[in-house]
Amino acid sequence: MALELLSVSKSKDSKHRHSKDKFVDFHVPTGLNLLEDTEYASQAAMWGIEGLPELGEIYPIGGAGDRLGLVDSDTGDSLPAALLPYCGRSLLEGLMRDLQAREFLHFKIFGKQCITPVAVMTSSVKNNHEHIVAICERLEWFGRGRENFRLFEQPLVPVVNAEDGKWLISESLLPVGKPGGHGAIWKLACDRGVFEWLYCHGRKGATVRQVSNVVAATDLTLMALAGIGLRHNKKLGFASCERRPGATEGVNVLIEKQNFDGLWEYGITCIEYTEFEKYGISEPTATNDSLQASYPANTNILYVDLQAAQEVGSRKNASCLPGIVLNLKKAVSYVDHLGFECSAAGGRLECTMQNIADNFMNTYSYRCSKGIESELDTFIVYNERKKVTSSAKRKLKSEDRSLHQTPEGSLLDIMRNAHDLLSSCSIEVPEVKDNNEYLHSGLPFIIFLHPALGPFWDIIKQKFIGGSISKGSELQIEVAEFLWQDVELDGSLIILADNIMGSTKRNTDGEQILHYGARCGRCKLQNVKIVNEGISWDSPINVYWKHHVERSESLKIILHGNAEFEAKDILLKGNHMFEVPDGHRMCIIQDEAGLLVHVPYFLVQKRLCASTSSRFPP
Repeated sequence: MALELLSVSKSKDSKHRHSKDKFVDFHVPTGLNLLEDTEYASQAAMWGIEGLPELGEIYPIGGAGDRLGLVDSDTGDSLPAALLPYCGRSLLEGLMRDLQAREFLHFKIFGKQCITPVAVMTSSVKNNHEHIVAICERLEWFGRGRENFRLFEQPLVPVVNAEDGKWLISESLLPVGKPGGHGAIWKLACDRGVFEWLYCHGRKGATVRQVSNVVAATDLTLMALAGIGLRHNKKLGFASCERRPGATEGVNVLIEKQNFDGLWEYGITCIEYTEFEKYGISEPTATNDSLQASYPANTNILYVDLQAAQEVGSRKNASCLPGIVLNLKKAVSYVDHLGFECSAAGGRLECTMQNIADNFMNTYSYRCSKGIESELDTFIVYNERKKVTSSAKRKLKSEDRSLHQTPEGSLLDIMRNAHDLLSSCSIEVPEVKDNNEYLHSGLPFIIFLHPALGPFWDIIKQKFIGGSISKGSELQIEVAEFLWQDVELDGSLIILADNIMGSTKRNTDGEQILHYGARCGRCKLQNVKIVNEGISWDSPINVYWKHHVERSESLKIILHGNAEFEAKDILLKGNHMFEVPDGHRMCIIQDEAGLLVHVPYFLVQKRLCASTSSRFPP
């Protein structure tokens, strides 16, 4: 099969059409636009939050992530993409923060604890499986319990030389192996009992996202997708956006087919970028009006009905591995049988999880008119690109002229989202310019907001009202119960809470389990002006996408247990750290002599000068 696909991929006039079909055509699919129909978008997202007890979460994170060049600083060993230290934590930890923020919102609305079962497809490449297990164990399974995770390992497939079709041979005299694409996930989930495990947890559908896409859970996108899928009993849904020309990403299309029996089939599916030539889809140029520019991007953010996916995964034919392609687009690095480090144009058979959609076509005895999408088992929702997809897939090189798919580029999209969100709260925030402005320079600001502040923007807007953030400032909020009202920030403000969404207790198995809403930390800032030197932007050690920065000064607030901090009508100038112990509230107000710190629960008052560190022991 590899040689056959290799031959087809090299053919210059291969405008393939399905031989079993009399007619095939592609159209731009229509679906809910979350930016335009905001009322329905909010309703769909609420369906998603309400339906959280019926949803599982699926992460295909077995990829090698070779383009990131991630290595262990101590051992020099290559590391998988899930371990990338992004914004202060691994990418895997970022996925769990997003998920727990949705569960926290479910608790706040419905008063019920909901722990989503998480299925993770790993692989053996770069000891991926062992690393994922190690992270989960070190973080005590994220306060969710081991029973709410199911890890299953993806097999590797051999790599063929793109030039001569011969297998690449490794140092161990075995074929070089790489993960064979995330399309294996459905068959593996079936073979390893993952679907049955999800059913035992009462789940009907699941959301699917990749570890490298750091904005997939922004605002409403993911929950609106899941809400529509659950509410309307759909089999598969795509979250999509405009496509960036030249990007290594596929497109979503509405496919229309007529078979030789005269029946018509319709469905929303994906065409991978490696298959564009095969289907006659060309990249747009200045002189060509390519259809590709009209098709939306495939982002691999999916909603899937579990029974529908299990039915496909249990089949005994090739359809259980959807979207098989020979990917020749990537260089392969390996150690050959003589022990030399090599790089070759290599290809491997890959299958794609999103092409399970090809199995969910709807059949009609007549040709349908426009608007058929609402009747189909497959569907699509749209949002603006920076709220749907921005990936950290490759390491930025000194000669690069683009930040696309780099950690640096995706961080800029996070900053753009922060700008848009806070600007809508009547907060003055510097503009984020085009990526080219930041190829070799710092950022206009750094803003990291914990997703549990929302995660929906309409909820976050209730917690941020008025004020300003000056150019070069840093804002990090790691607390969910928070109020910002008329705050002016010129420098660094860092708020850290032990109990962001709740507190943990040991269960009967000795595991620490997070209980939402229990003893959360709280912080309230009203009419506060914060001025300090903040980040040393010219420091050579700064790595902004890791959130590794050197600071000259900052205002840091640390909340232990259910501690509370309040500041009102005050100027906080210079370097400060306020650390509040469990069970205490620290209130700061301005008086004529300086700052008055008041701890009502402990009935302690201390007068401070303007540049001290405050800590009250329990």
